[in-house]
Amino acid sequence: MKSSAVVRMPVSGVLVGVVAALSLVGCSPKPAAEEPVRAVKLVTVGSSQATAVLEYSGEVRARIESRLGFRVAGKLVQRQVDVGQHVQPGQVLAQLDGNDYALAAQAAQAQVAAATTQRDLAAADFARYQALKDKNFISGAELDRRSATLKSAQAQLDQAKANASSQSNQSGYTRLLADVAGIVTAVDAEPGQVVSAGAPVVRIAQDGERDVVFAVPEDKRSLVRIGQAVQVRPWADGEALLQGKVREVAASADPVTRTYTVKVALAGGNVPPLGATVHVLPEGMGPAGLDVIKLPTAAVRELGGQSAVWVYDPQTKAVASRKVTVATADGNDAVIAEGLTPGMQVVAAGVHVLSEGQQVTVYQDKYAPKPAAEQPTAPATAAIPAKADGKPAAAAQ
Repeated sequence: MKSSAVVRMPVSGVLVGVVAALSLVGCSPKPAAEEPVRAVKLVTVGSSQATAVLEYSGEVRARIESRLGFRVAGKLVQRQVDVGQHVQPGQVLAQLDGNDYALAAQAAQAQVAAATTQRDLAAADFARYQALKDKNFISGAELDRRSATLKSAQAQLDQAKANASSQSNQSGYTRLLADVAGIVTAVDAEPGQVVSAGAPVVRIAQDGERDVVFAVPEDKRSLVRIGQAVQVRPWADGEALLQGKVREVAASADPVTRTYTVKVALAGGNVPPLGATVHVLPEGMGPAGLDVIKLPTAAVRELGGQSAVWVYDPQTKAVASRKVTVATADGNDAVIAEGLTPGMQVVAAGVHVLSEGQQVTVYQDKYAPKPAAEQPTAPATAAIPAKADGKPAAAAQ
């Protein structure tokens, strides 16, 4: 009789093998999850008329605004006007300390007196020598010397008089006078401040014609021309509408804002007050009335520094990225200049979760109102007969 041999393995060896097998199973890569089929909203590309216009914010200013300052330097001791005050020609606006200029004027007058004395002495001396020459007591050369002395004294007197007149004007320049009628729009210096000659102290907006001033960016500078008609609507009175024409366009951009200043001359007498805010609508600015391709702004995304949209293919039910060129904005829509043709279907919502060639489904709003032909009709109800007393009979169960 044959006996079968039994192979026994240690329990620990079996456990090690099981653990190793399980670890190998856990380290194996998991299969990638399939991309879910997402629902997207679509819009059909078509041409429509642009309705947006370019409207700018402007400010009413005086045609001429002068910055007045003293013609001499000194310490400001008094200012007689405030912002918003109306002034007349010749009215005193501010006053400098004029003691030094008064002393200089007195010194100039003293020089005039001294020069006058020297001239009178030279004239008397010349008269005596002229009498001696007539009697041939002196030579002609001596008389010529006395004549030259007289002329020199006269020149010194003329110089002293001119200096005295200049010093008198300097003393008068210590008072700042208004040369035109207008309104004080700003004050740039206060009493106690030492100002230099020519430094602005008071700004005056002259009475007369008014301008509307606004700024346009560099890409719209070529659309503004002198003589162009402009509609002006005051912010405080939205129903009022003023007409104007472009009077001046800046030749260079502002160094801070990098925009170009445009001045519009207003026509008519009903002009808003100085500093009033207005809405400016230049004629011919913006794509209003033109047939353009518009898309919701949510449909446009950035791709590598360029705008792009997702185009839906109804045959494959997949989306593909297409680069487009955005010309401008029209309200809440983007005006597309290149990249699309009418009839294409573009994803309008959910563009941030899509990828190239991804399968999608078209979103259907179940709460959207259905056409009248598809709406279910309510079942007809039988009329309930009435009793003899006029009350309705009970419905049959």
